[in-house]
Amino acid sequence: MQYQGYAHPGFQAVAREFTRQIADDGRSGAALAVYHQGACVVDIWAGYRDKQGNPWLEDTIALSFSTTKGVASVMLHMLVDQGLIEYDKPVAYYWPEFHGAGKQDITVRHLLTHQSGLYDIRSMVDDAARITDWEHMVESLEQATPVHRPGESHGYHGLTYGWLLGELMSRVTGKDFQQLLLELLVLPLGLDGMYVGLPEDQMNRRAILVAYPEQSRPPQAGSPRRPPGLLQQARNQMLGGAFKLVGLDPADFAAGLAPRGISRLSFNDPKVVQSCIPAANGMFTARSLARMYGAVAEGGELEGVRILSPQRVREMARIQSRRLDRVIPMPMHWRLGFHRVFTTGPRTPQAFGHFGWGGSGAWCDLDRRLGVGYTVNNSAGTSPVGDTRIARLNGAIIRCAERLEGRRGPLRHPVAERFYDLVN
Repeated sequence: MQYQGYAHPGFQAVAREFTRQIADDGRSGAALAVYHQGACVVDIWAGYRDKQGNPWLEDTIALSFSTTKGVASVMLHMLVDQGLIEYDKPVAYYWPEFHGAGKQDITVRHLLTHQSGLYDIRSMVDDAARITDWEHMVESLEQATPVHRPGESHGYHGLTYGWLLGELMSRVTGKDFQQLLLELLVLPLGLDGMYVGLPEDQMNRRAILVAYPEQSRPPQAGSPRRPPGLLQQARNQMLGGAFKLVGLDPADFAAGLAPRGISRLSFNDPKVVQSCIPAANGMFTARSLARMYGAVAEGGELEGVRILSPQRVREMARIQSRRLDRVIPMPMHWRLGFHRVFTTGPRTPQAFGHFGWGGSGAWCDLDRRLGVGYTVNNSAGTSPVGDTRIARLNGAIIRCAERLEGRRGPLRHPVAERFYDLVN
């Protein structure tokens, strides 16, 4: 598989790793972009954008699931810089209807660090199809009762995060999420390919996700629920065992990530693609993600355009908690809206971003001045926050950047590396 686009000579190892990962199956494709020290050093794509074997193009956009959360988080921090939002004020100060059902003490910081206790989407909606209805989801959150007291625990807000931040930003600006995205990021940075709720005239650019059908399936009234097969039972037992091993409840995983009917919902369905779901359905080019994070990596300014103050960027990078998450049983090292960067390379204490189901991801490293975006349409053993493909790419990117800078990161045995990351 050959890539198209450009890769700086110092980042050829990244391009090789990228092409090794793409399955030559006639339907899988991906794109990768990297900014280093304010310059685009990688902008490549390869493979296929749909099941008919049409090639992935320079302007192809792909639905990137939770990678969207990082974009929403950057937007909120920009409003903090503008003085419209404060981290430690109650959400209800800006959104009065949010006050009820024990939510009066939830702060903006609690939302950003997944500590508000509002992750249980299974108790909020009767069917996953509801997530395409912004007003319904906002009303559901206004009526919802937190699973735990704010700040006492972490529970990854896999779907609710986007409406929580999105409605908060709408309340303080009077603008909807799509308009804010356009004004805060797309126009200032000149991004071609950053949407949450894809316009009709951009539908022809999208990659089709391999793992999903073209349309969602309607519920069948009165049809009995099939019991799980042996393989699914084994997977459920393994998942339950993993959660119990670290003292967590596997029911929290389903509560946070699997509303009823989610198996019938297709993220290829035009209704889903064109809805605004800021935690889960952003449609991006890799270069738009890398350019945004490249600006963050430069202290908030890229090519004379400032989107964030240096002080805000430093605050974004600061780890808020190292506790285990109730929904994702691994240490995420939550920042304000971002998690740690998983990599096979050296440690990344000044790196943060957000990865997504299906394998996509985007991040920055303030120390190495890196901004990275990766989009893909074929999931491969994925988790809610990506899979090993992006970790291997990240390792190659960091090693190339360090060679160009004439330095070398700390070397450890891979087993020791994993242990160190777990305990730190």
